[in-house]
Amino acid sequence: MLPAAPITRCHRWLTPLVTVVLAGCAGVSNDSTVARPGRSMELVVLGTAQDGGLPHVGCERPCCARARRQGRELYPACLAVHDPATGALLLIEATPRIEPQLALLHELAGAHDRGRRPVDCVLLTHAHIGHYLGLAHFGKEVASTDSLPVFCSPRLAGFLRAHGPWGQLVKTRQIALHEVAPRVAFSPLQGLTVTAVPVPHRDEYSDTMAFKLRGPNKTVLFVPDIDSWQQRPGLLDELLDGVDVAYLDATFYDGRELPDRDLTKIRHPLMVDTMRRLATRAKAHPGALRFIHLNHTNPALHDAALVRDLERRGFRVARRGERVAL
Repeated sequence: MLPAAPITRCHRWLTPLVTVVLAGCAGVSNDSTVARPGRSMELVVLGTAQDGGLPHVGCERPCCARARRQGRELYPACLAVHDPATGALLLIEATPRIEPQLALLHELAGAHDRGRRPVDCVLLTHAHIGHYLGLAHFGKEVASTDSLPVFCSPRLAGFLRAHGPWGQLVKTRQIALHEVAPRVAFSPLQGLTVTAVPVPHRDEYSDTMAFKLRGPNKTVLFVPDIDSWQQRPGLLDELLDGVDVAYLDATFYDGRELPDRDLTKIRHPLMVDTMRRLATRAKAHPGALRFIHLNHTNPALHDAALVRDLERRGFRVARRGERVAL
């Protein structure tokens, strides 16, 4: 087992929520996690799309033109954790649509009167726009938070300190950066253990991490961005080891949805390849492997028959508002 890092707790005493009980989605257990009676956290999906969401700036294709006409909107990939026992809220990714995502989180968690402390901690995977631009809303021009803990890799922390406007958030103590080491467990909330696993991606400004979140009863994997599963031997097995529910990069379905783009420059594992690699696991644990971070052109966002087919094969497309009991 990996040595655990010292527990770092969010900097606030919280009033317990007595009346809020959220119903978790069913998950298939395949690890040795021991349930703790009377203790349960919940993971909540706040967004499922690629960084630009849906509709997507610059897209006039039917996928986005129809979404604009119909008022359909999908937010960038984002998760949260809610502890009903304490009211604590943890946000995973700070996307460009952070305000409606936080509003949804507060509604689902019954969190009222949060004021300038909309959440208690933030985890960031990497420095691409759909994953950290929302930090700006914690600055003095908007929420003006007070030393909000933000957990990320040392390289990402260095990037944030060195570049505006993020450096201003650090200097004025709107956010407090907490550097996490790869594969060393840390605890951003009491009762929740997180392990960051490095994954290959286009690391222009920072490295990229996947997160394993282990609650009292279950473990969830979040890997919204990765170049390929096979780039590092054994990586996919490491990521899925001990995991009950996995949210996996599903940016592109089979690559044909972007005929005018060179996908070698925006690499992601194709959904068809992921399903081929994990077909046996999906059949054994239907619903445990869930796709997230779908590009606006991905047919799995628009083709109901295709979605029904992948569900018959044991996979799922993540949906905003779905919950997993941790």
